[in-house]
Amino acid sequence: MPTQLDQLKALTTVVADTGDFASMKEYAPRDATTNPSLILKAAVMPNYAHLVDRALADAPAAAPTAQIIDRLLVAFGLEILKIVPGRVSSEVDARLSFDREGSIAKARDIIALYEKAGIPRERILVKIASTWEGIKAAEQLQKEAINCNLTLLFSFPQAVACAESGIKLISPFVGRILDWHKKNAGRDFAPAEDPGVKSVTQIYTYYKKHGYKTEVMGASFRNKGEILELAGCDLLTIAPALLAELNASAEPVVRKLDPAKAAASNIEKVSFDEKSFRFALNEDAMATEKTAEGIRLFSADIVKLEQLIAQKRK
Repeated sequence: MPTQLDQLKALTTVVADTGDFASMKEYAPRDATTNPSLILKAAVMPNYAHLVDRALADAPAAAPTAQIIDRLLVAFGLEILKIVPGRVSSEVDARLSFDREGSIAKARDIIALYEKAGIPRERILVKIASTWEGIKAAEQLQKEAINCNLTLLFSFPQAVACAESGIKLISPFVGRILDWHKKNAGRDFAPAEDPGVKSVTQIYTYYKKHGYKTEVMGASFRNKGEILELAGCDLLTIAPALLAELNASAEPVVRKLDPAKAAASNIEKVSFDEKSFRFALNEDAMATEKTAEGIRLFSADIVKLEQLIAQKRK
């Protein structure tokens, strides 16, 4: 009997949510995602010290720290692309989340580093936070054939704005949505009623109903049940511990998200301009709080990476 992981791979593209190469080799995902927190965690491990050293060695002596961070993110991405047959996601500095032009410039720099290393841009997804400025930056980048992964996405308005802007892929954060609701409701939720699962289901249904090409990749899972409730989603990015759980079970996996069923739904089409987007996001306390928190956390980890680089340069 095939494992749950094998069954899931038949329904959904499985993506590794890690900076650890060993996990990727073990579970054979098609793609891999990284973020500043995962890269920081990996960068301080002895196994990956050589990548930090390489980023430093490849940079000009007077290069600013931000440039070395870009080289470090790309160094990890290049190693990942030796393992996965598909794409890797590399993240723009979260401190640029409200800077459209800064995000565009940083994304171009990242793509240039990959292309200099011989990697075609089709294999790269540039991760940008799902702020209005981030979405508009990604809209421009998509016109330049730089595919984007809109991350820190917690609400339907964010997803709609991404689809209308022609974004390649979005990453709704299932587990962080659940975290907020557990804290505020003072109780846990079964997978089928999980607010994060419901959010991704709504987004998936809306995209398929109205013919949007933007890919939906559920992310940030807290338990295996959430993953199984989203079987059939375009992609799911899963941490190694949960990949191991799926690989250890042979229980049947049932398809929960289906494009034909979504196409038959009666979900109405909506649209957001900047003013209505900002108001709708403001009205969603969970999405407002979790987006802001995510930006703060990723920004803090970029600062820690900069401190690590600074120590190495002494």
